[in-house]
Amino acid sequence: MIALAEGISFLTLLCIAMPMKYFMGMPEVVRVVGAIHGGLFLLYVGLLAVIHFRHRWSFMFSLYAFIASIIPFGTFVLDKQLREKEVVAN
Repeated sequence: MIALAEGISFLTLLCIAMPMKYFMGMPEVVRVVGAIHGGLFLLYVGLLAVIHFRHRWSFMFSLYAFIASIIPFGTFVLDKQLREKEVVAN
């Protein structure tokens, strides 16, 4: 859920807040959305570290999950892959 929230906040920052700052002269929107996104990003990275050790993910998969958080739509792709992996495991 945090990955999806982080992904939504990232897209909101890129697609709504940034255009509002540069085309409408509303920099405060970026400050608010950016702060929310920053908090969610830190939470995502912290939880990623916990999950990495708890579920013994490989370093490469954890790195992939981290990179997914800095690419637009990356967390959505990661979520889909994890759900498919969970279905196969069950």
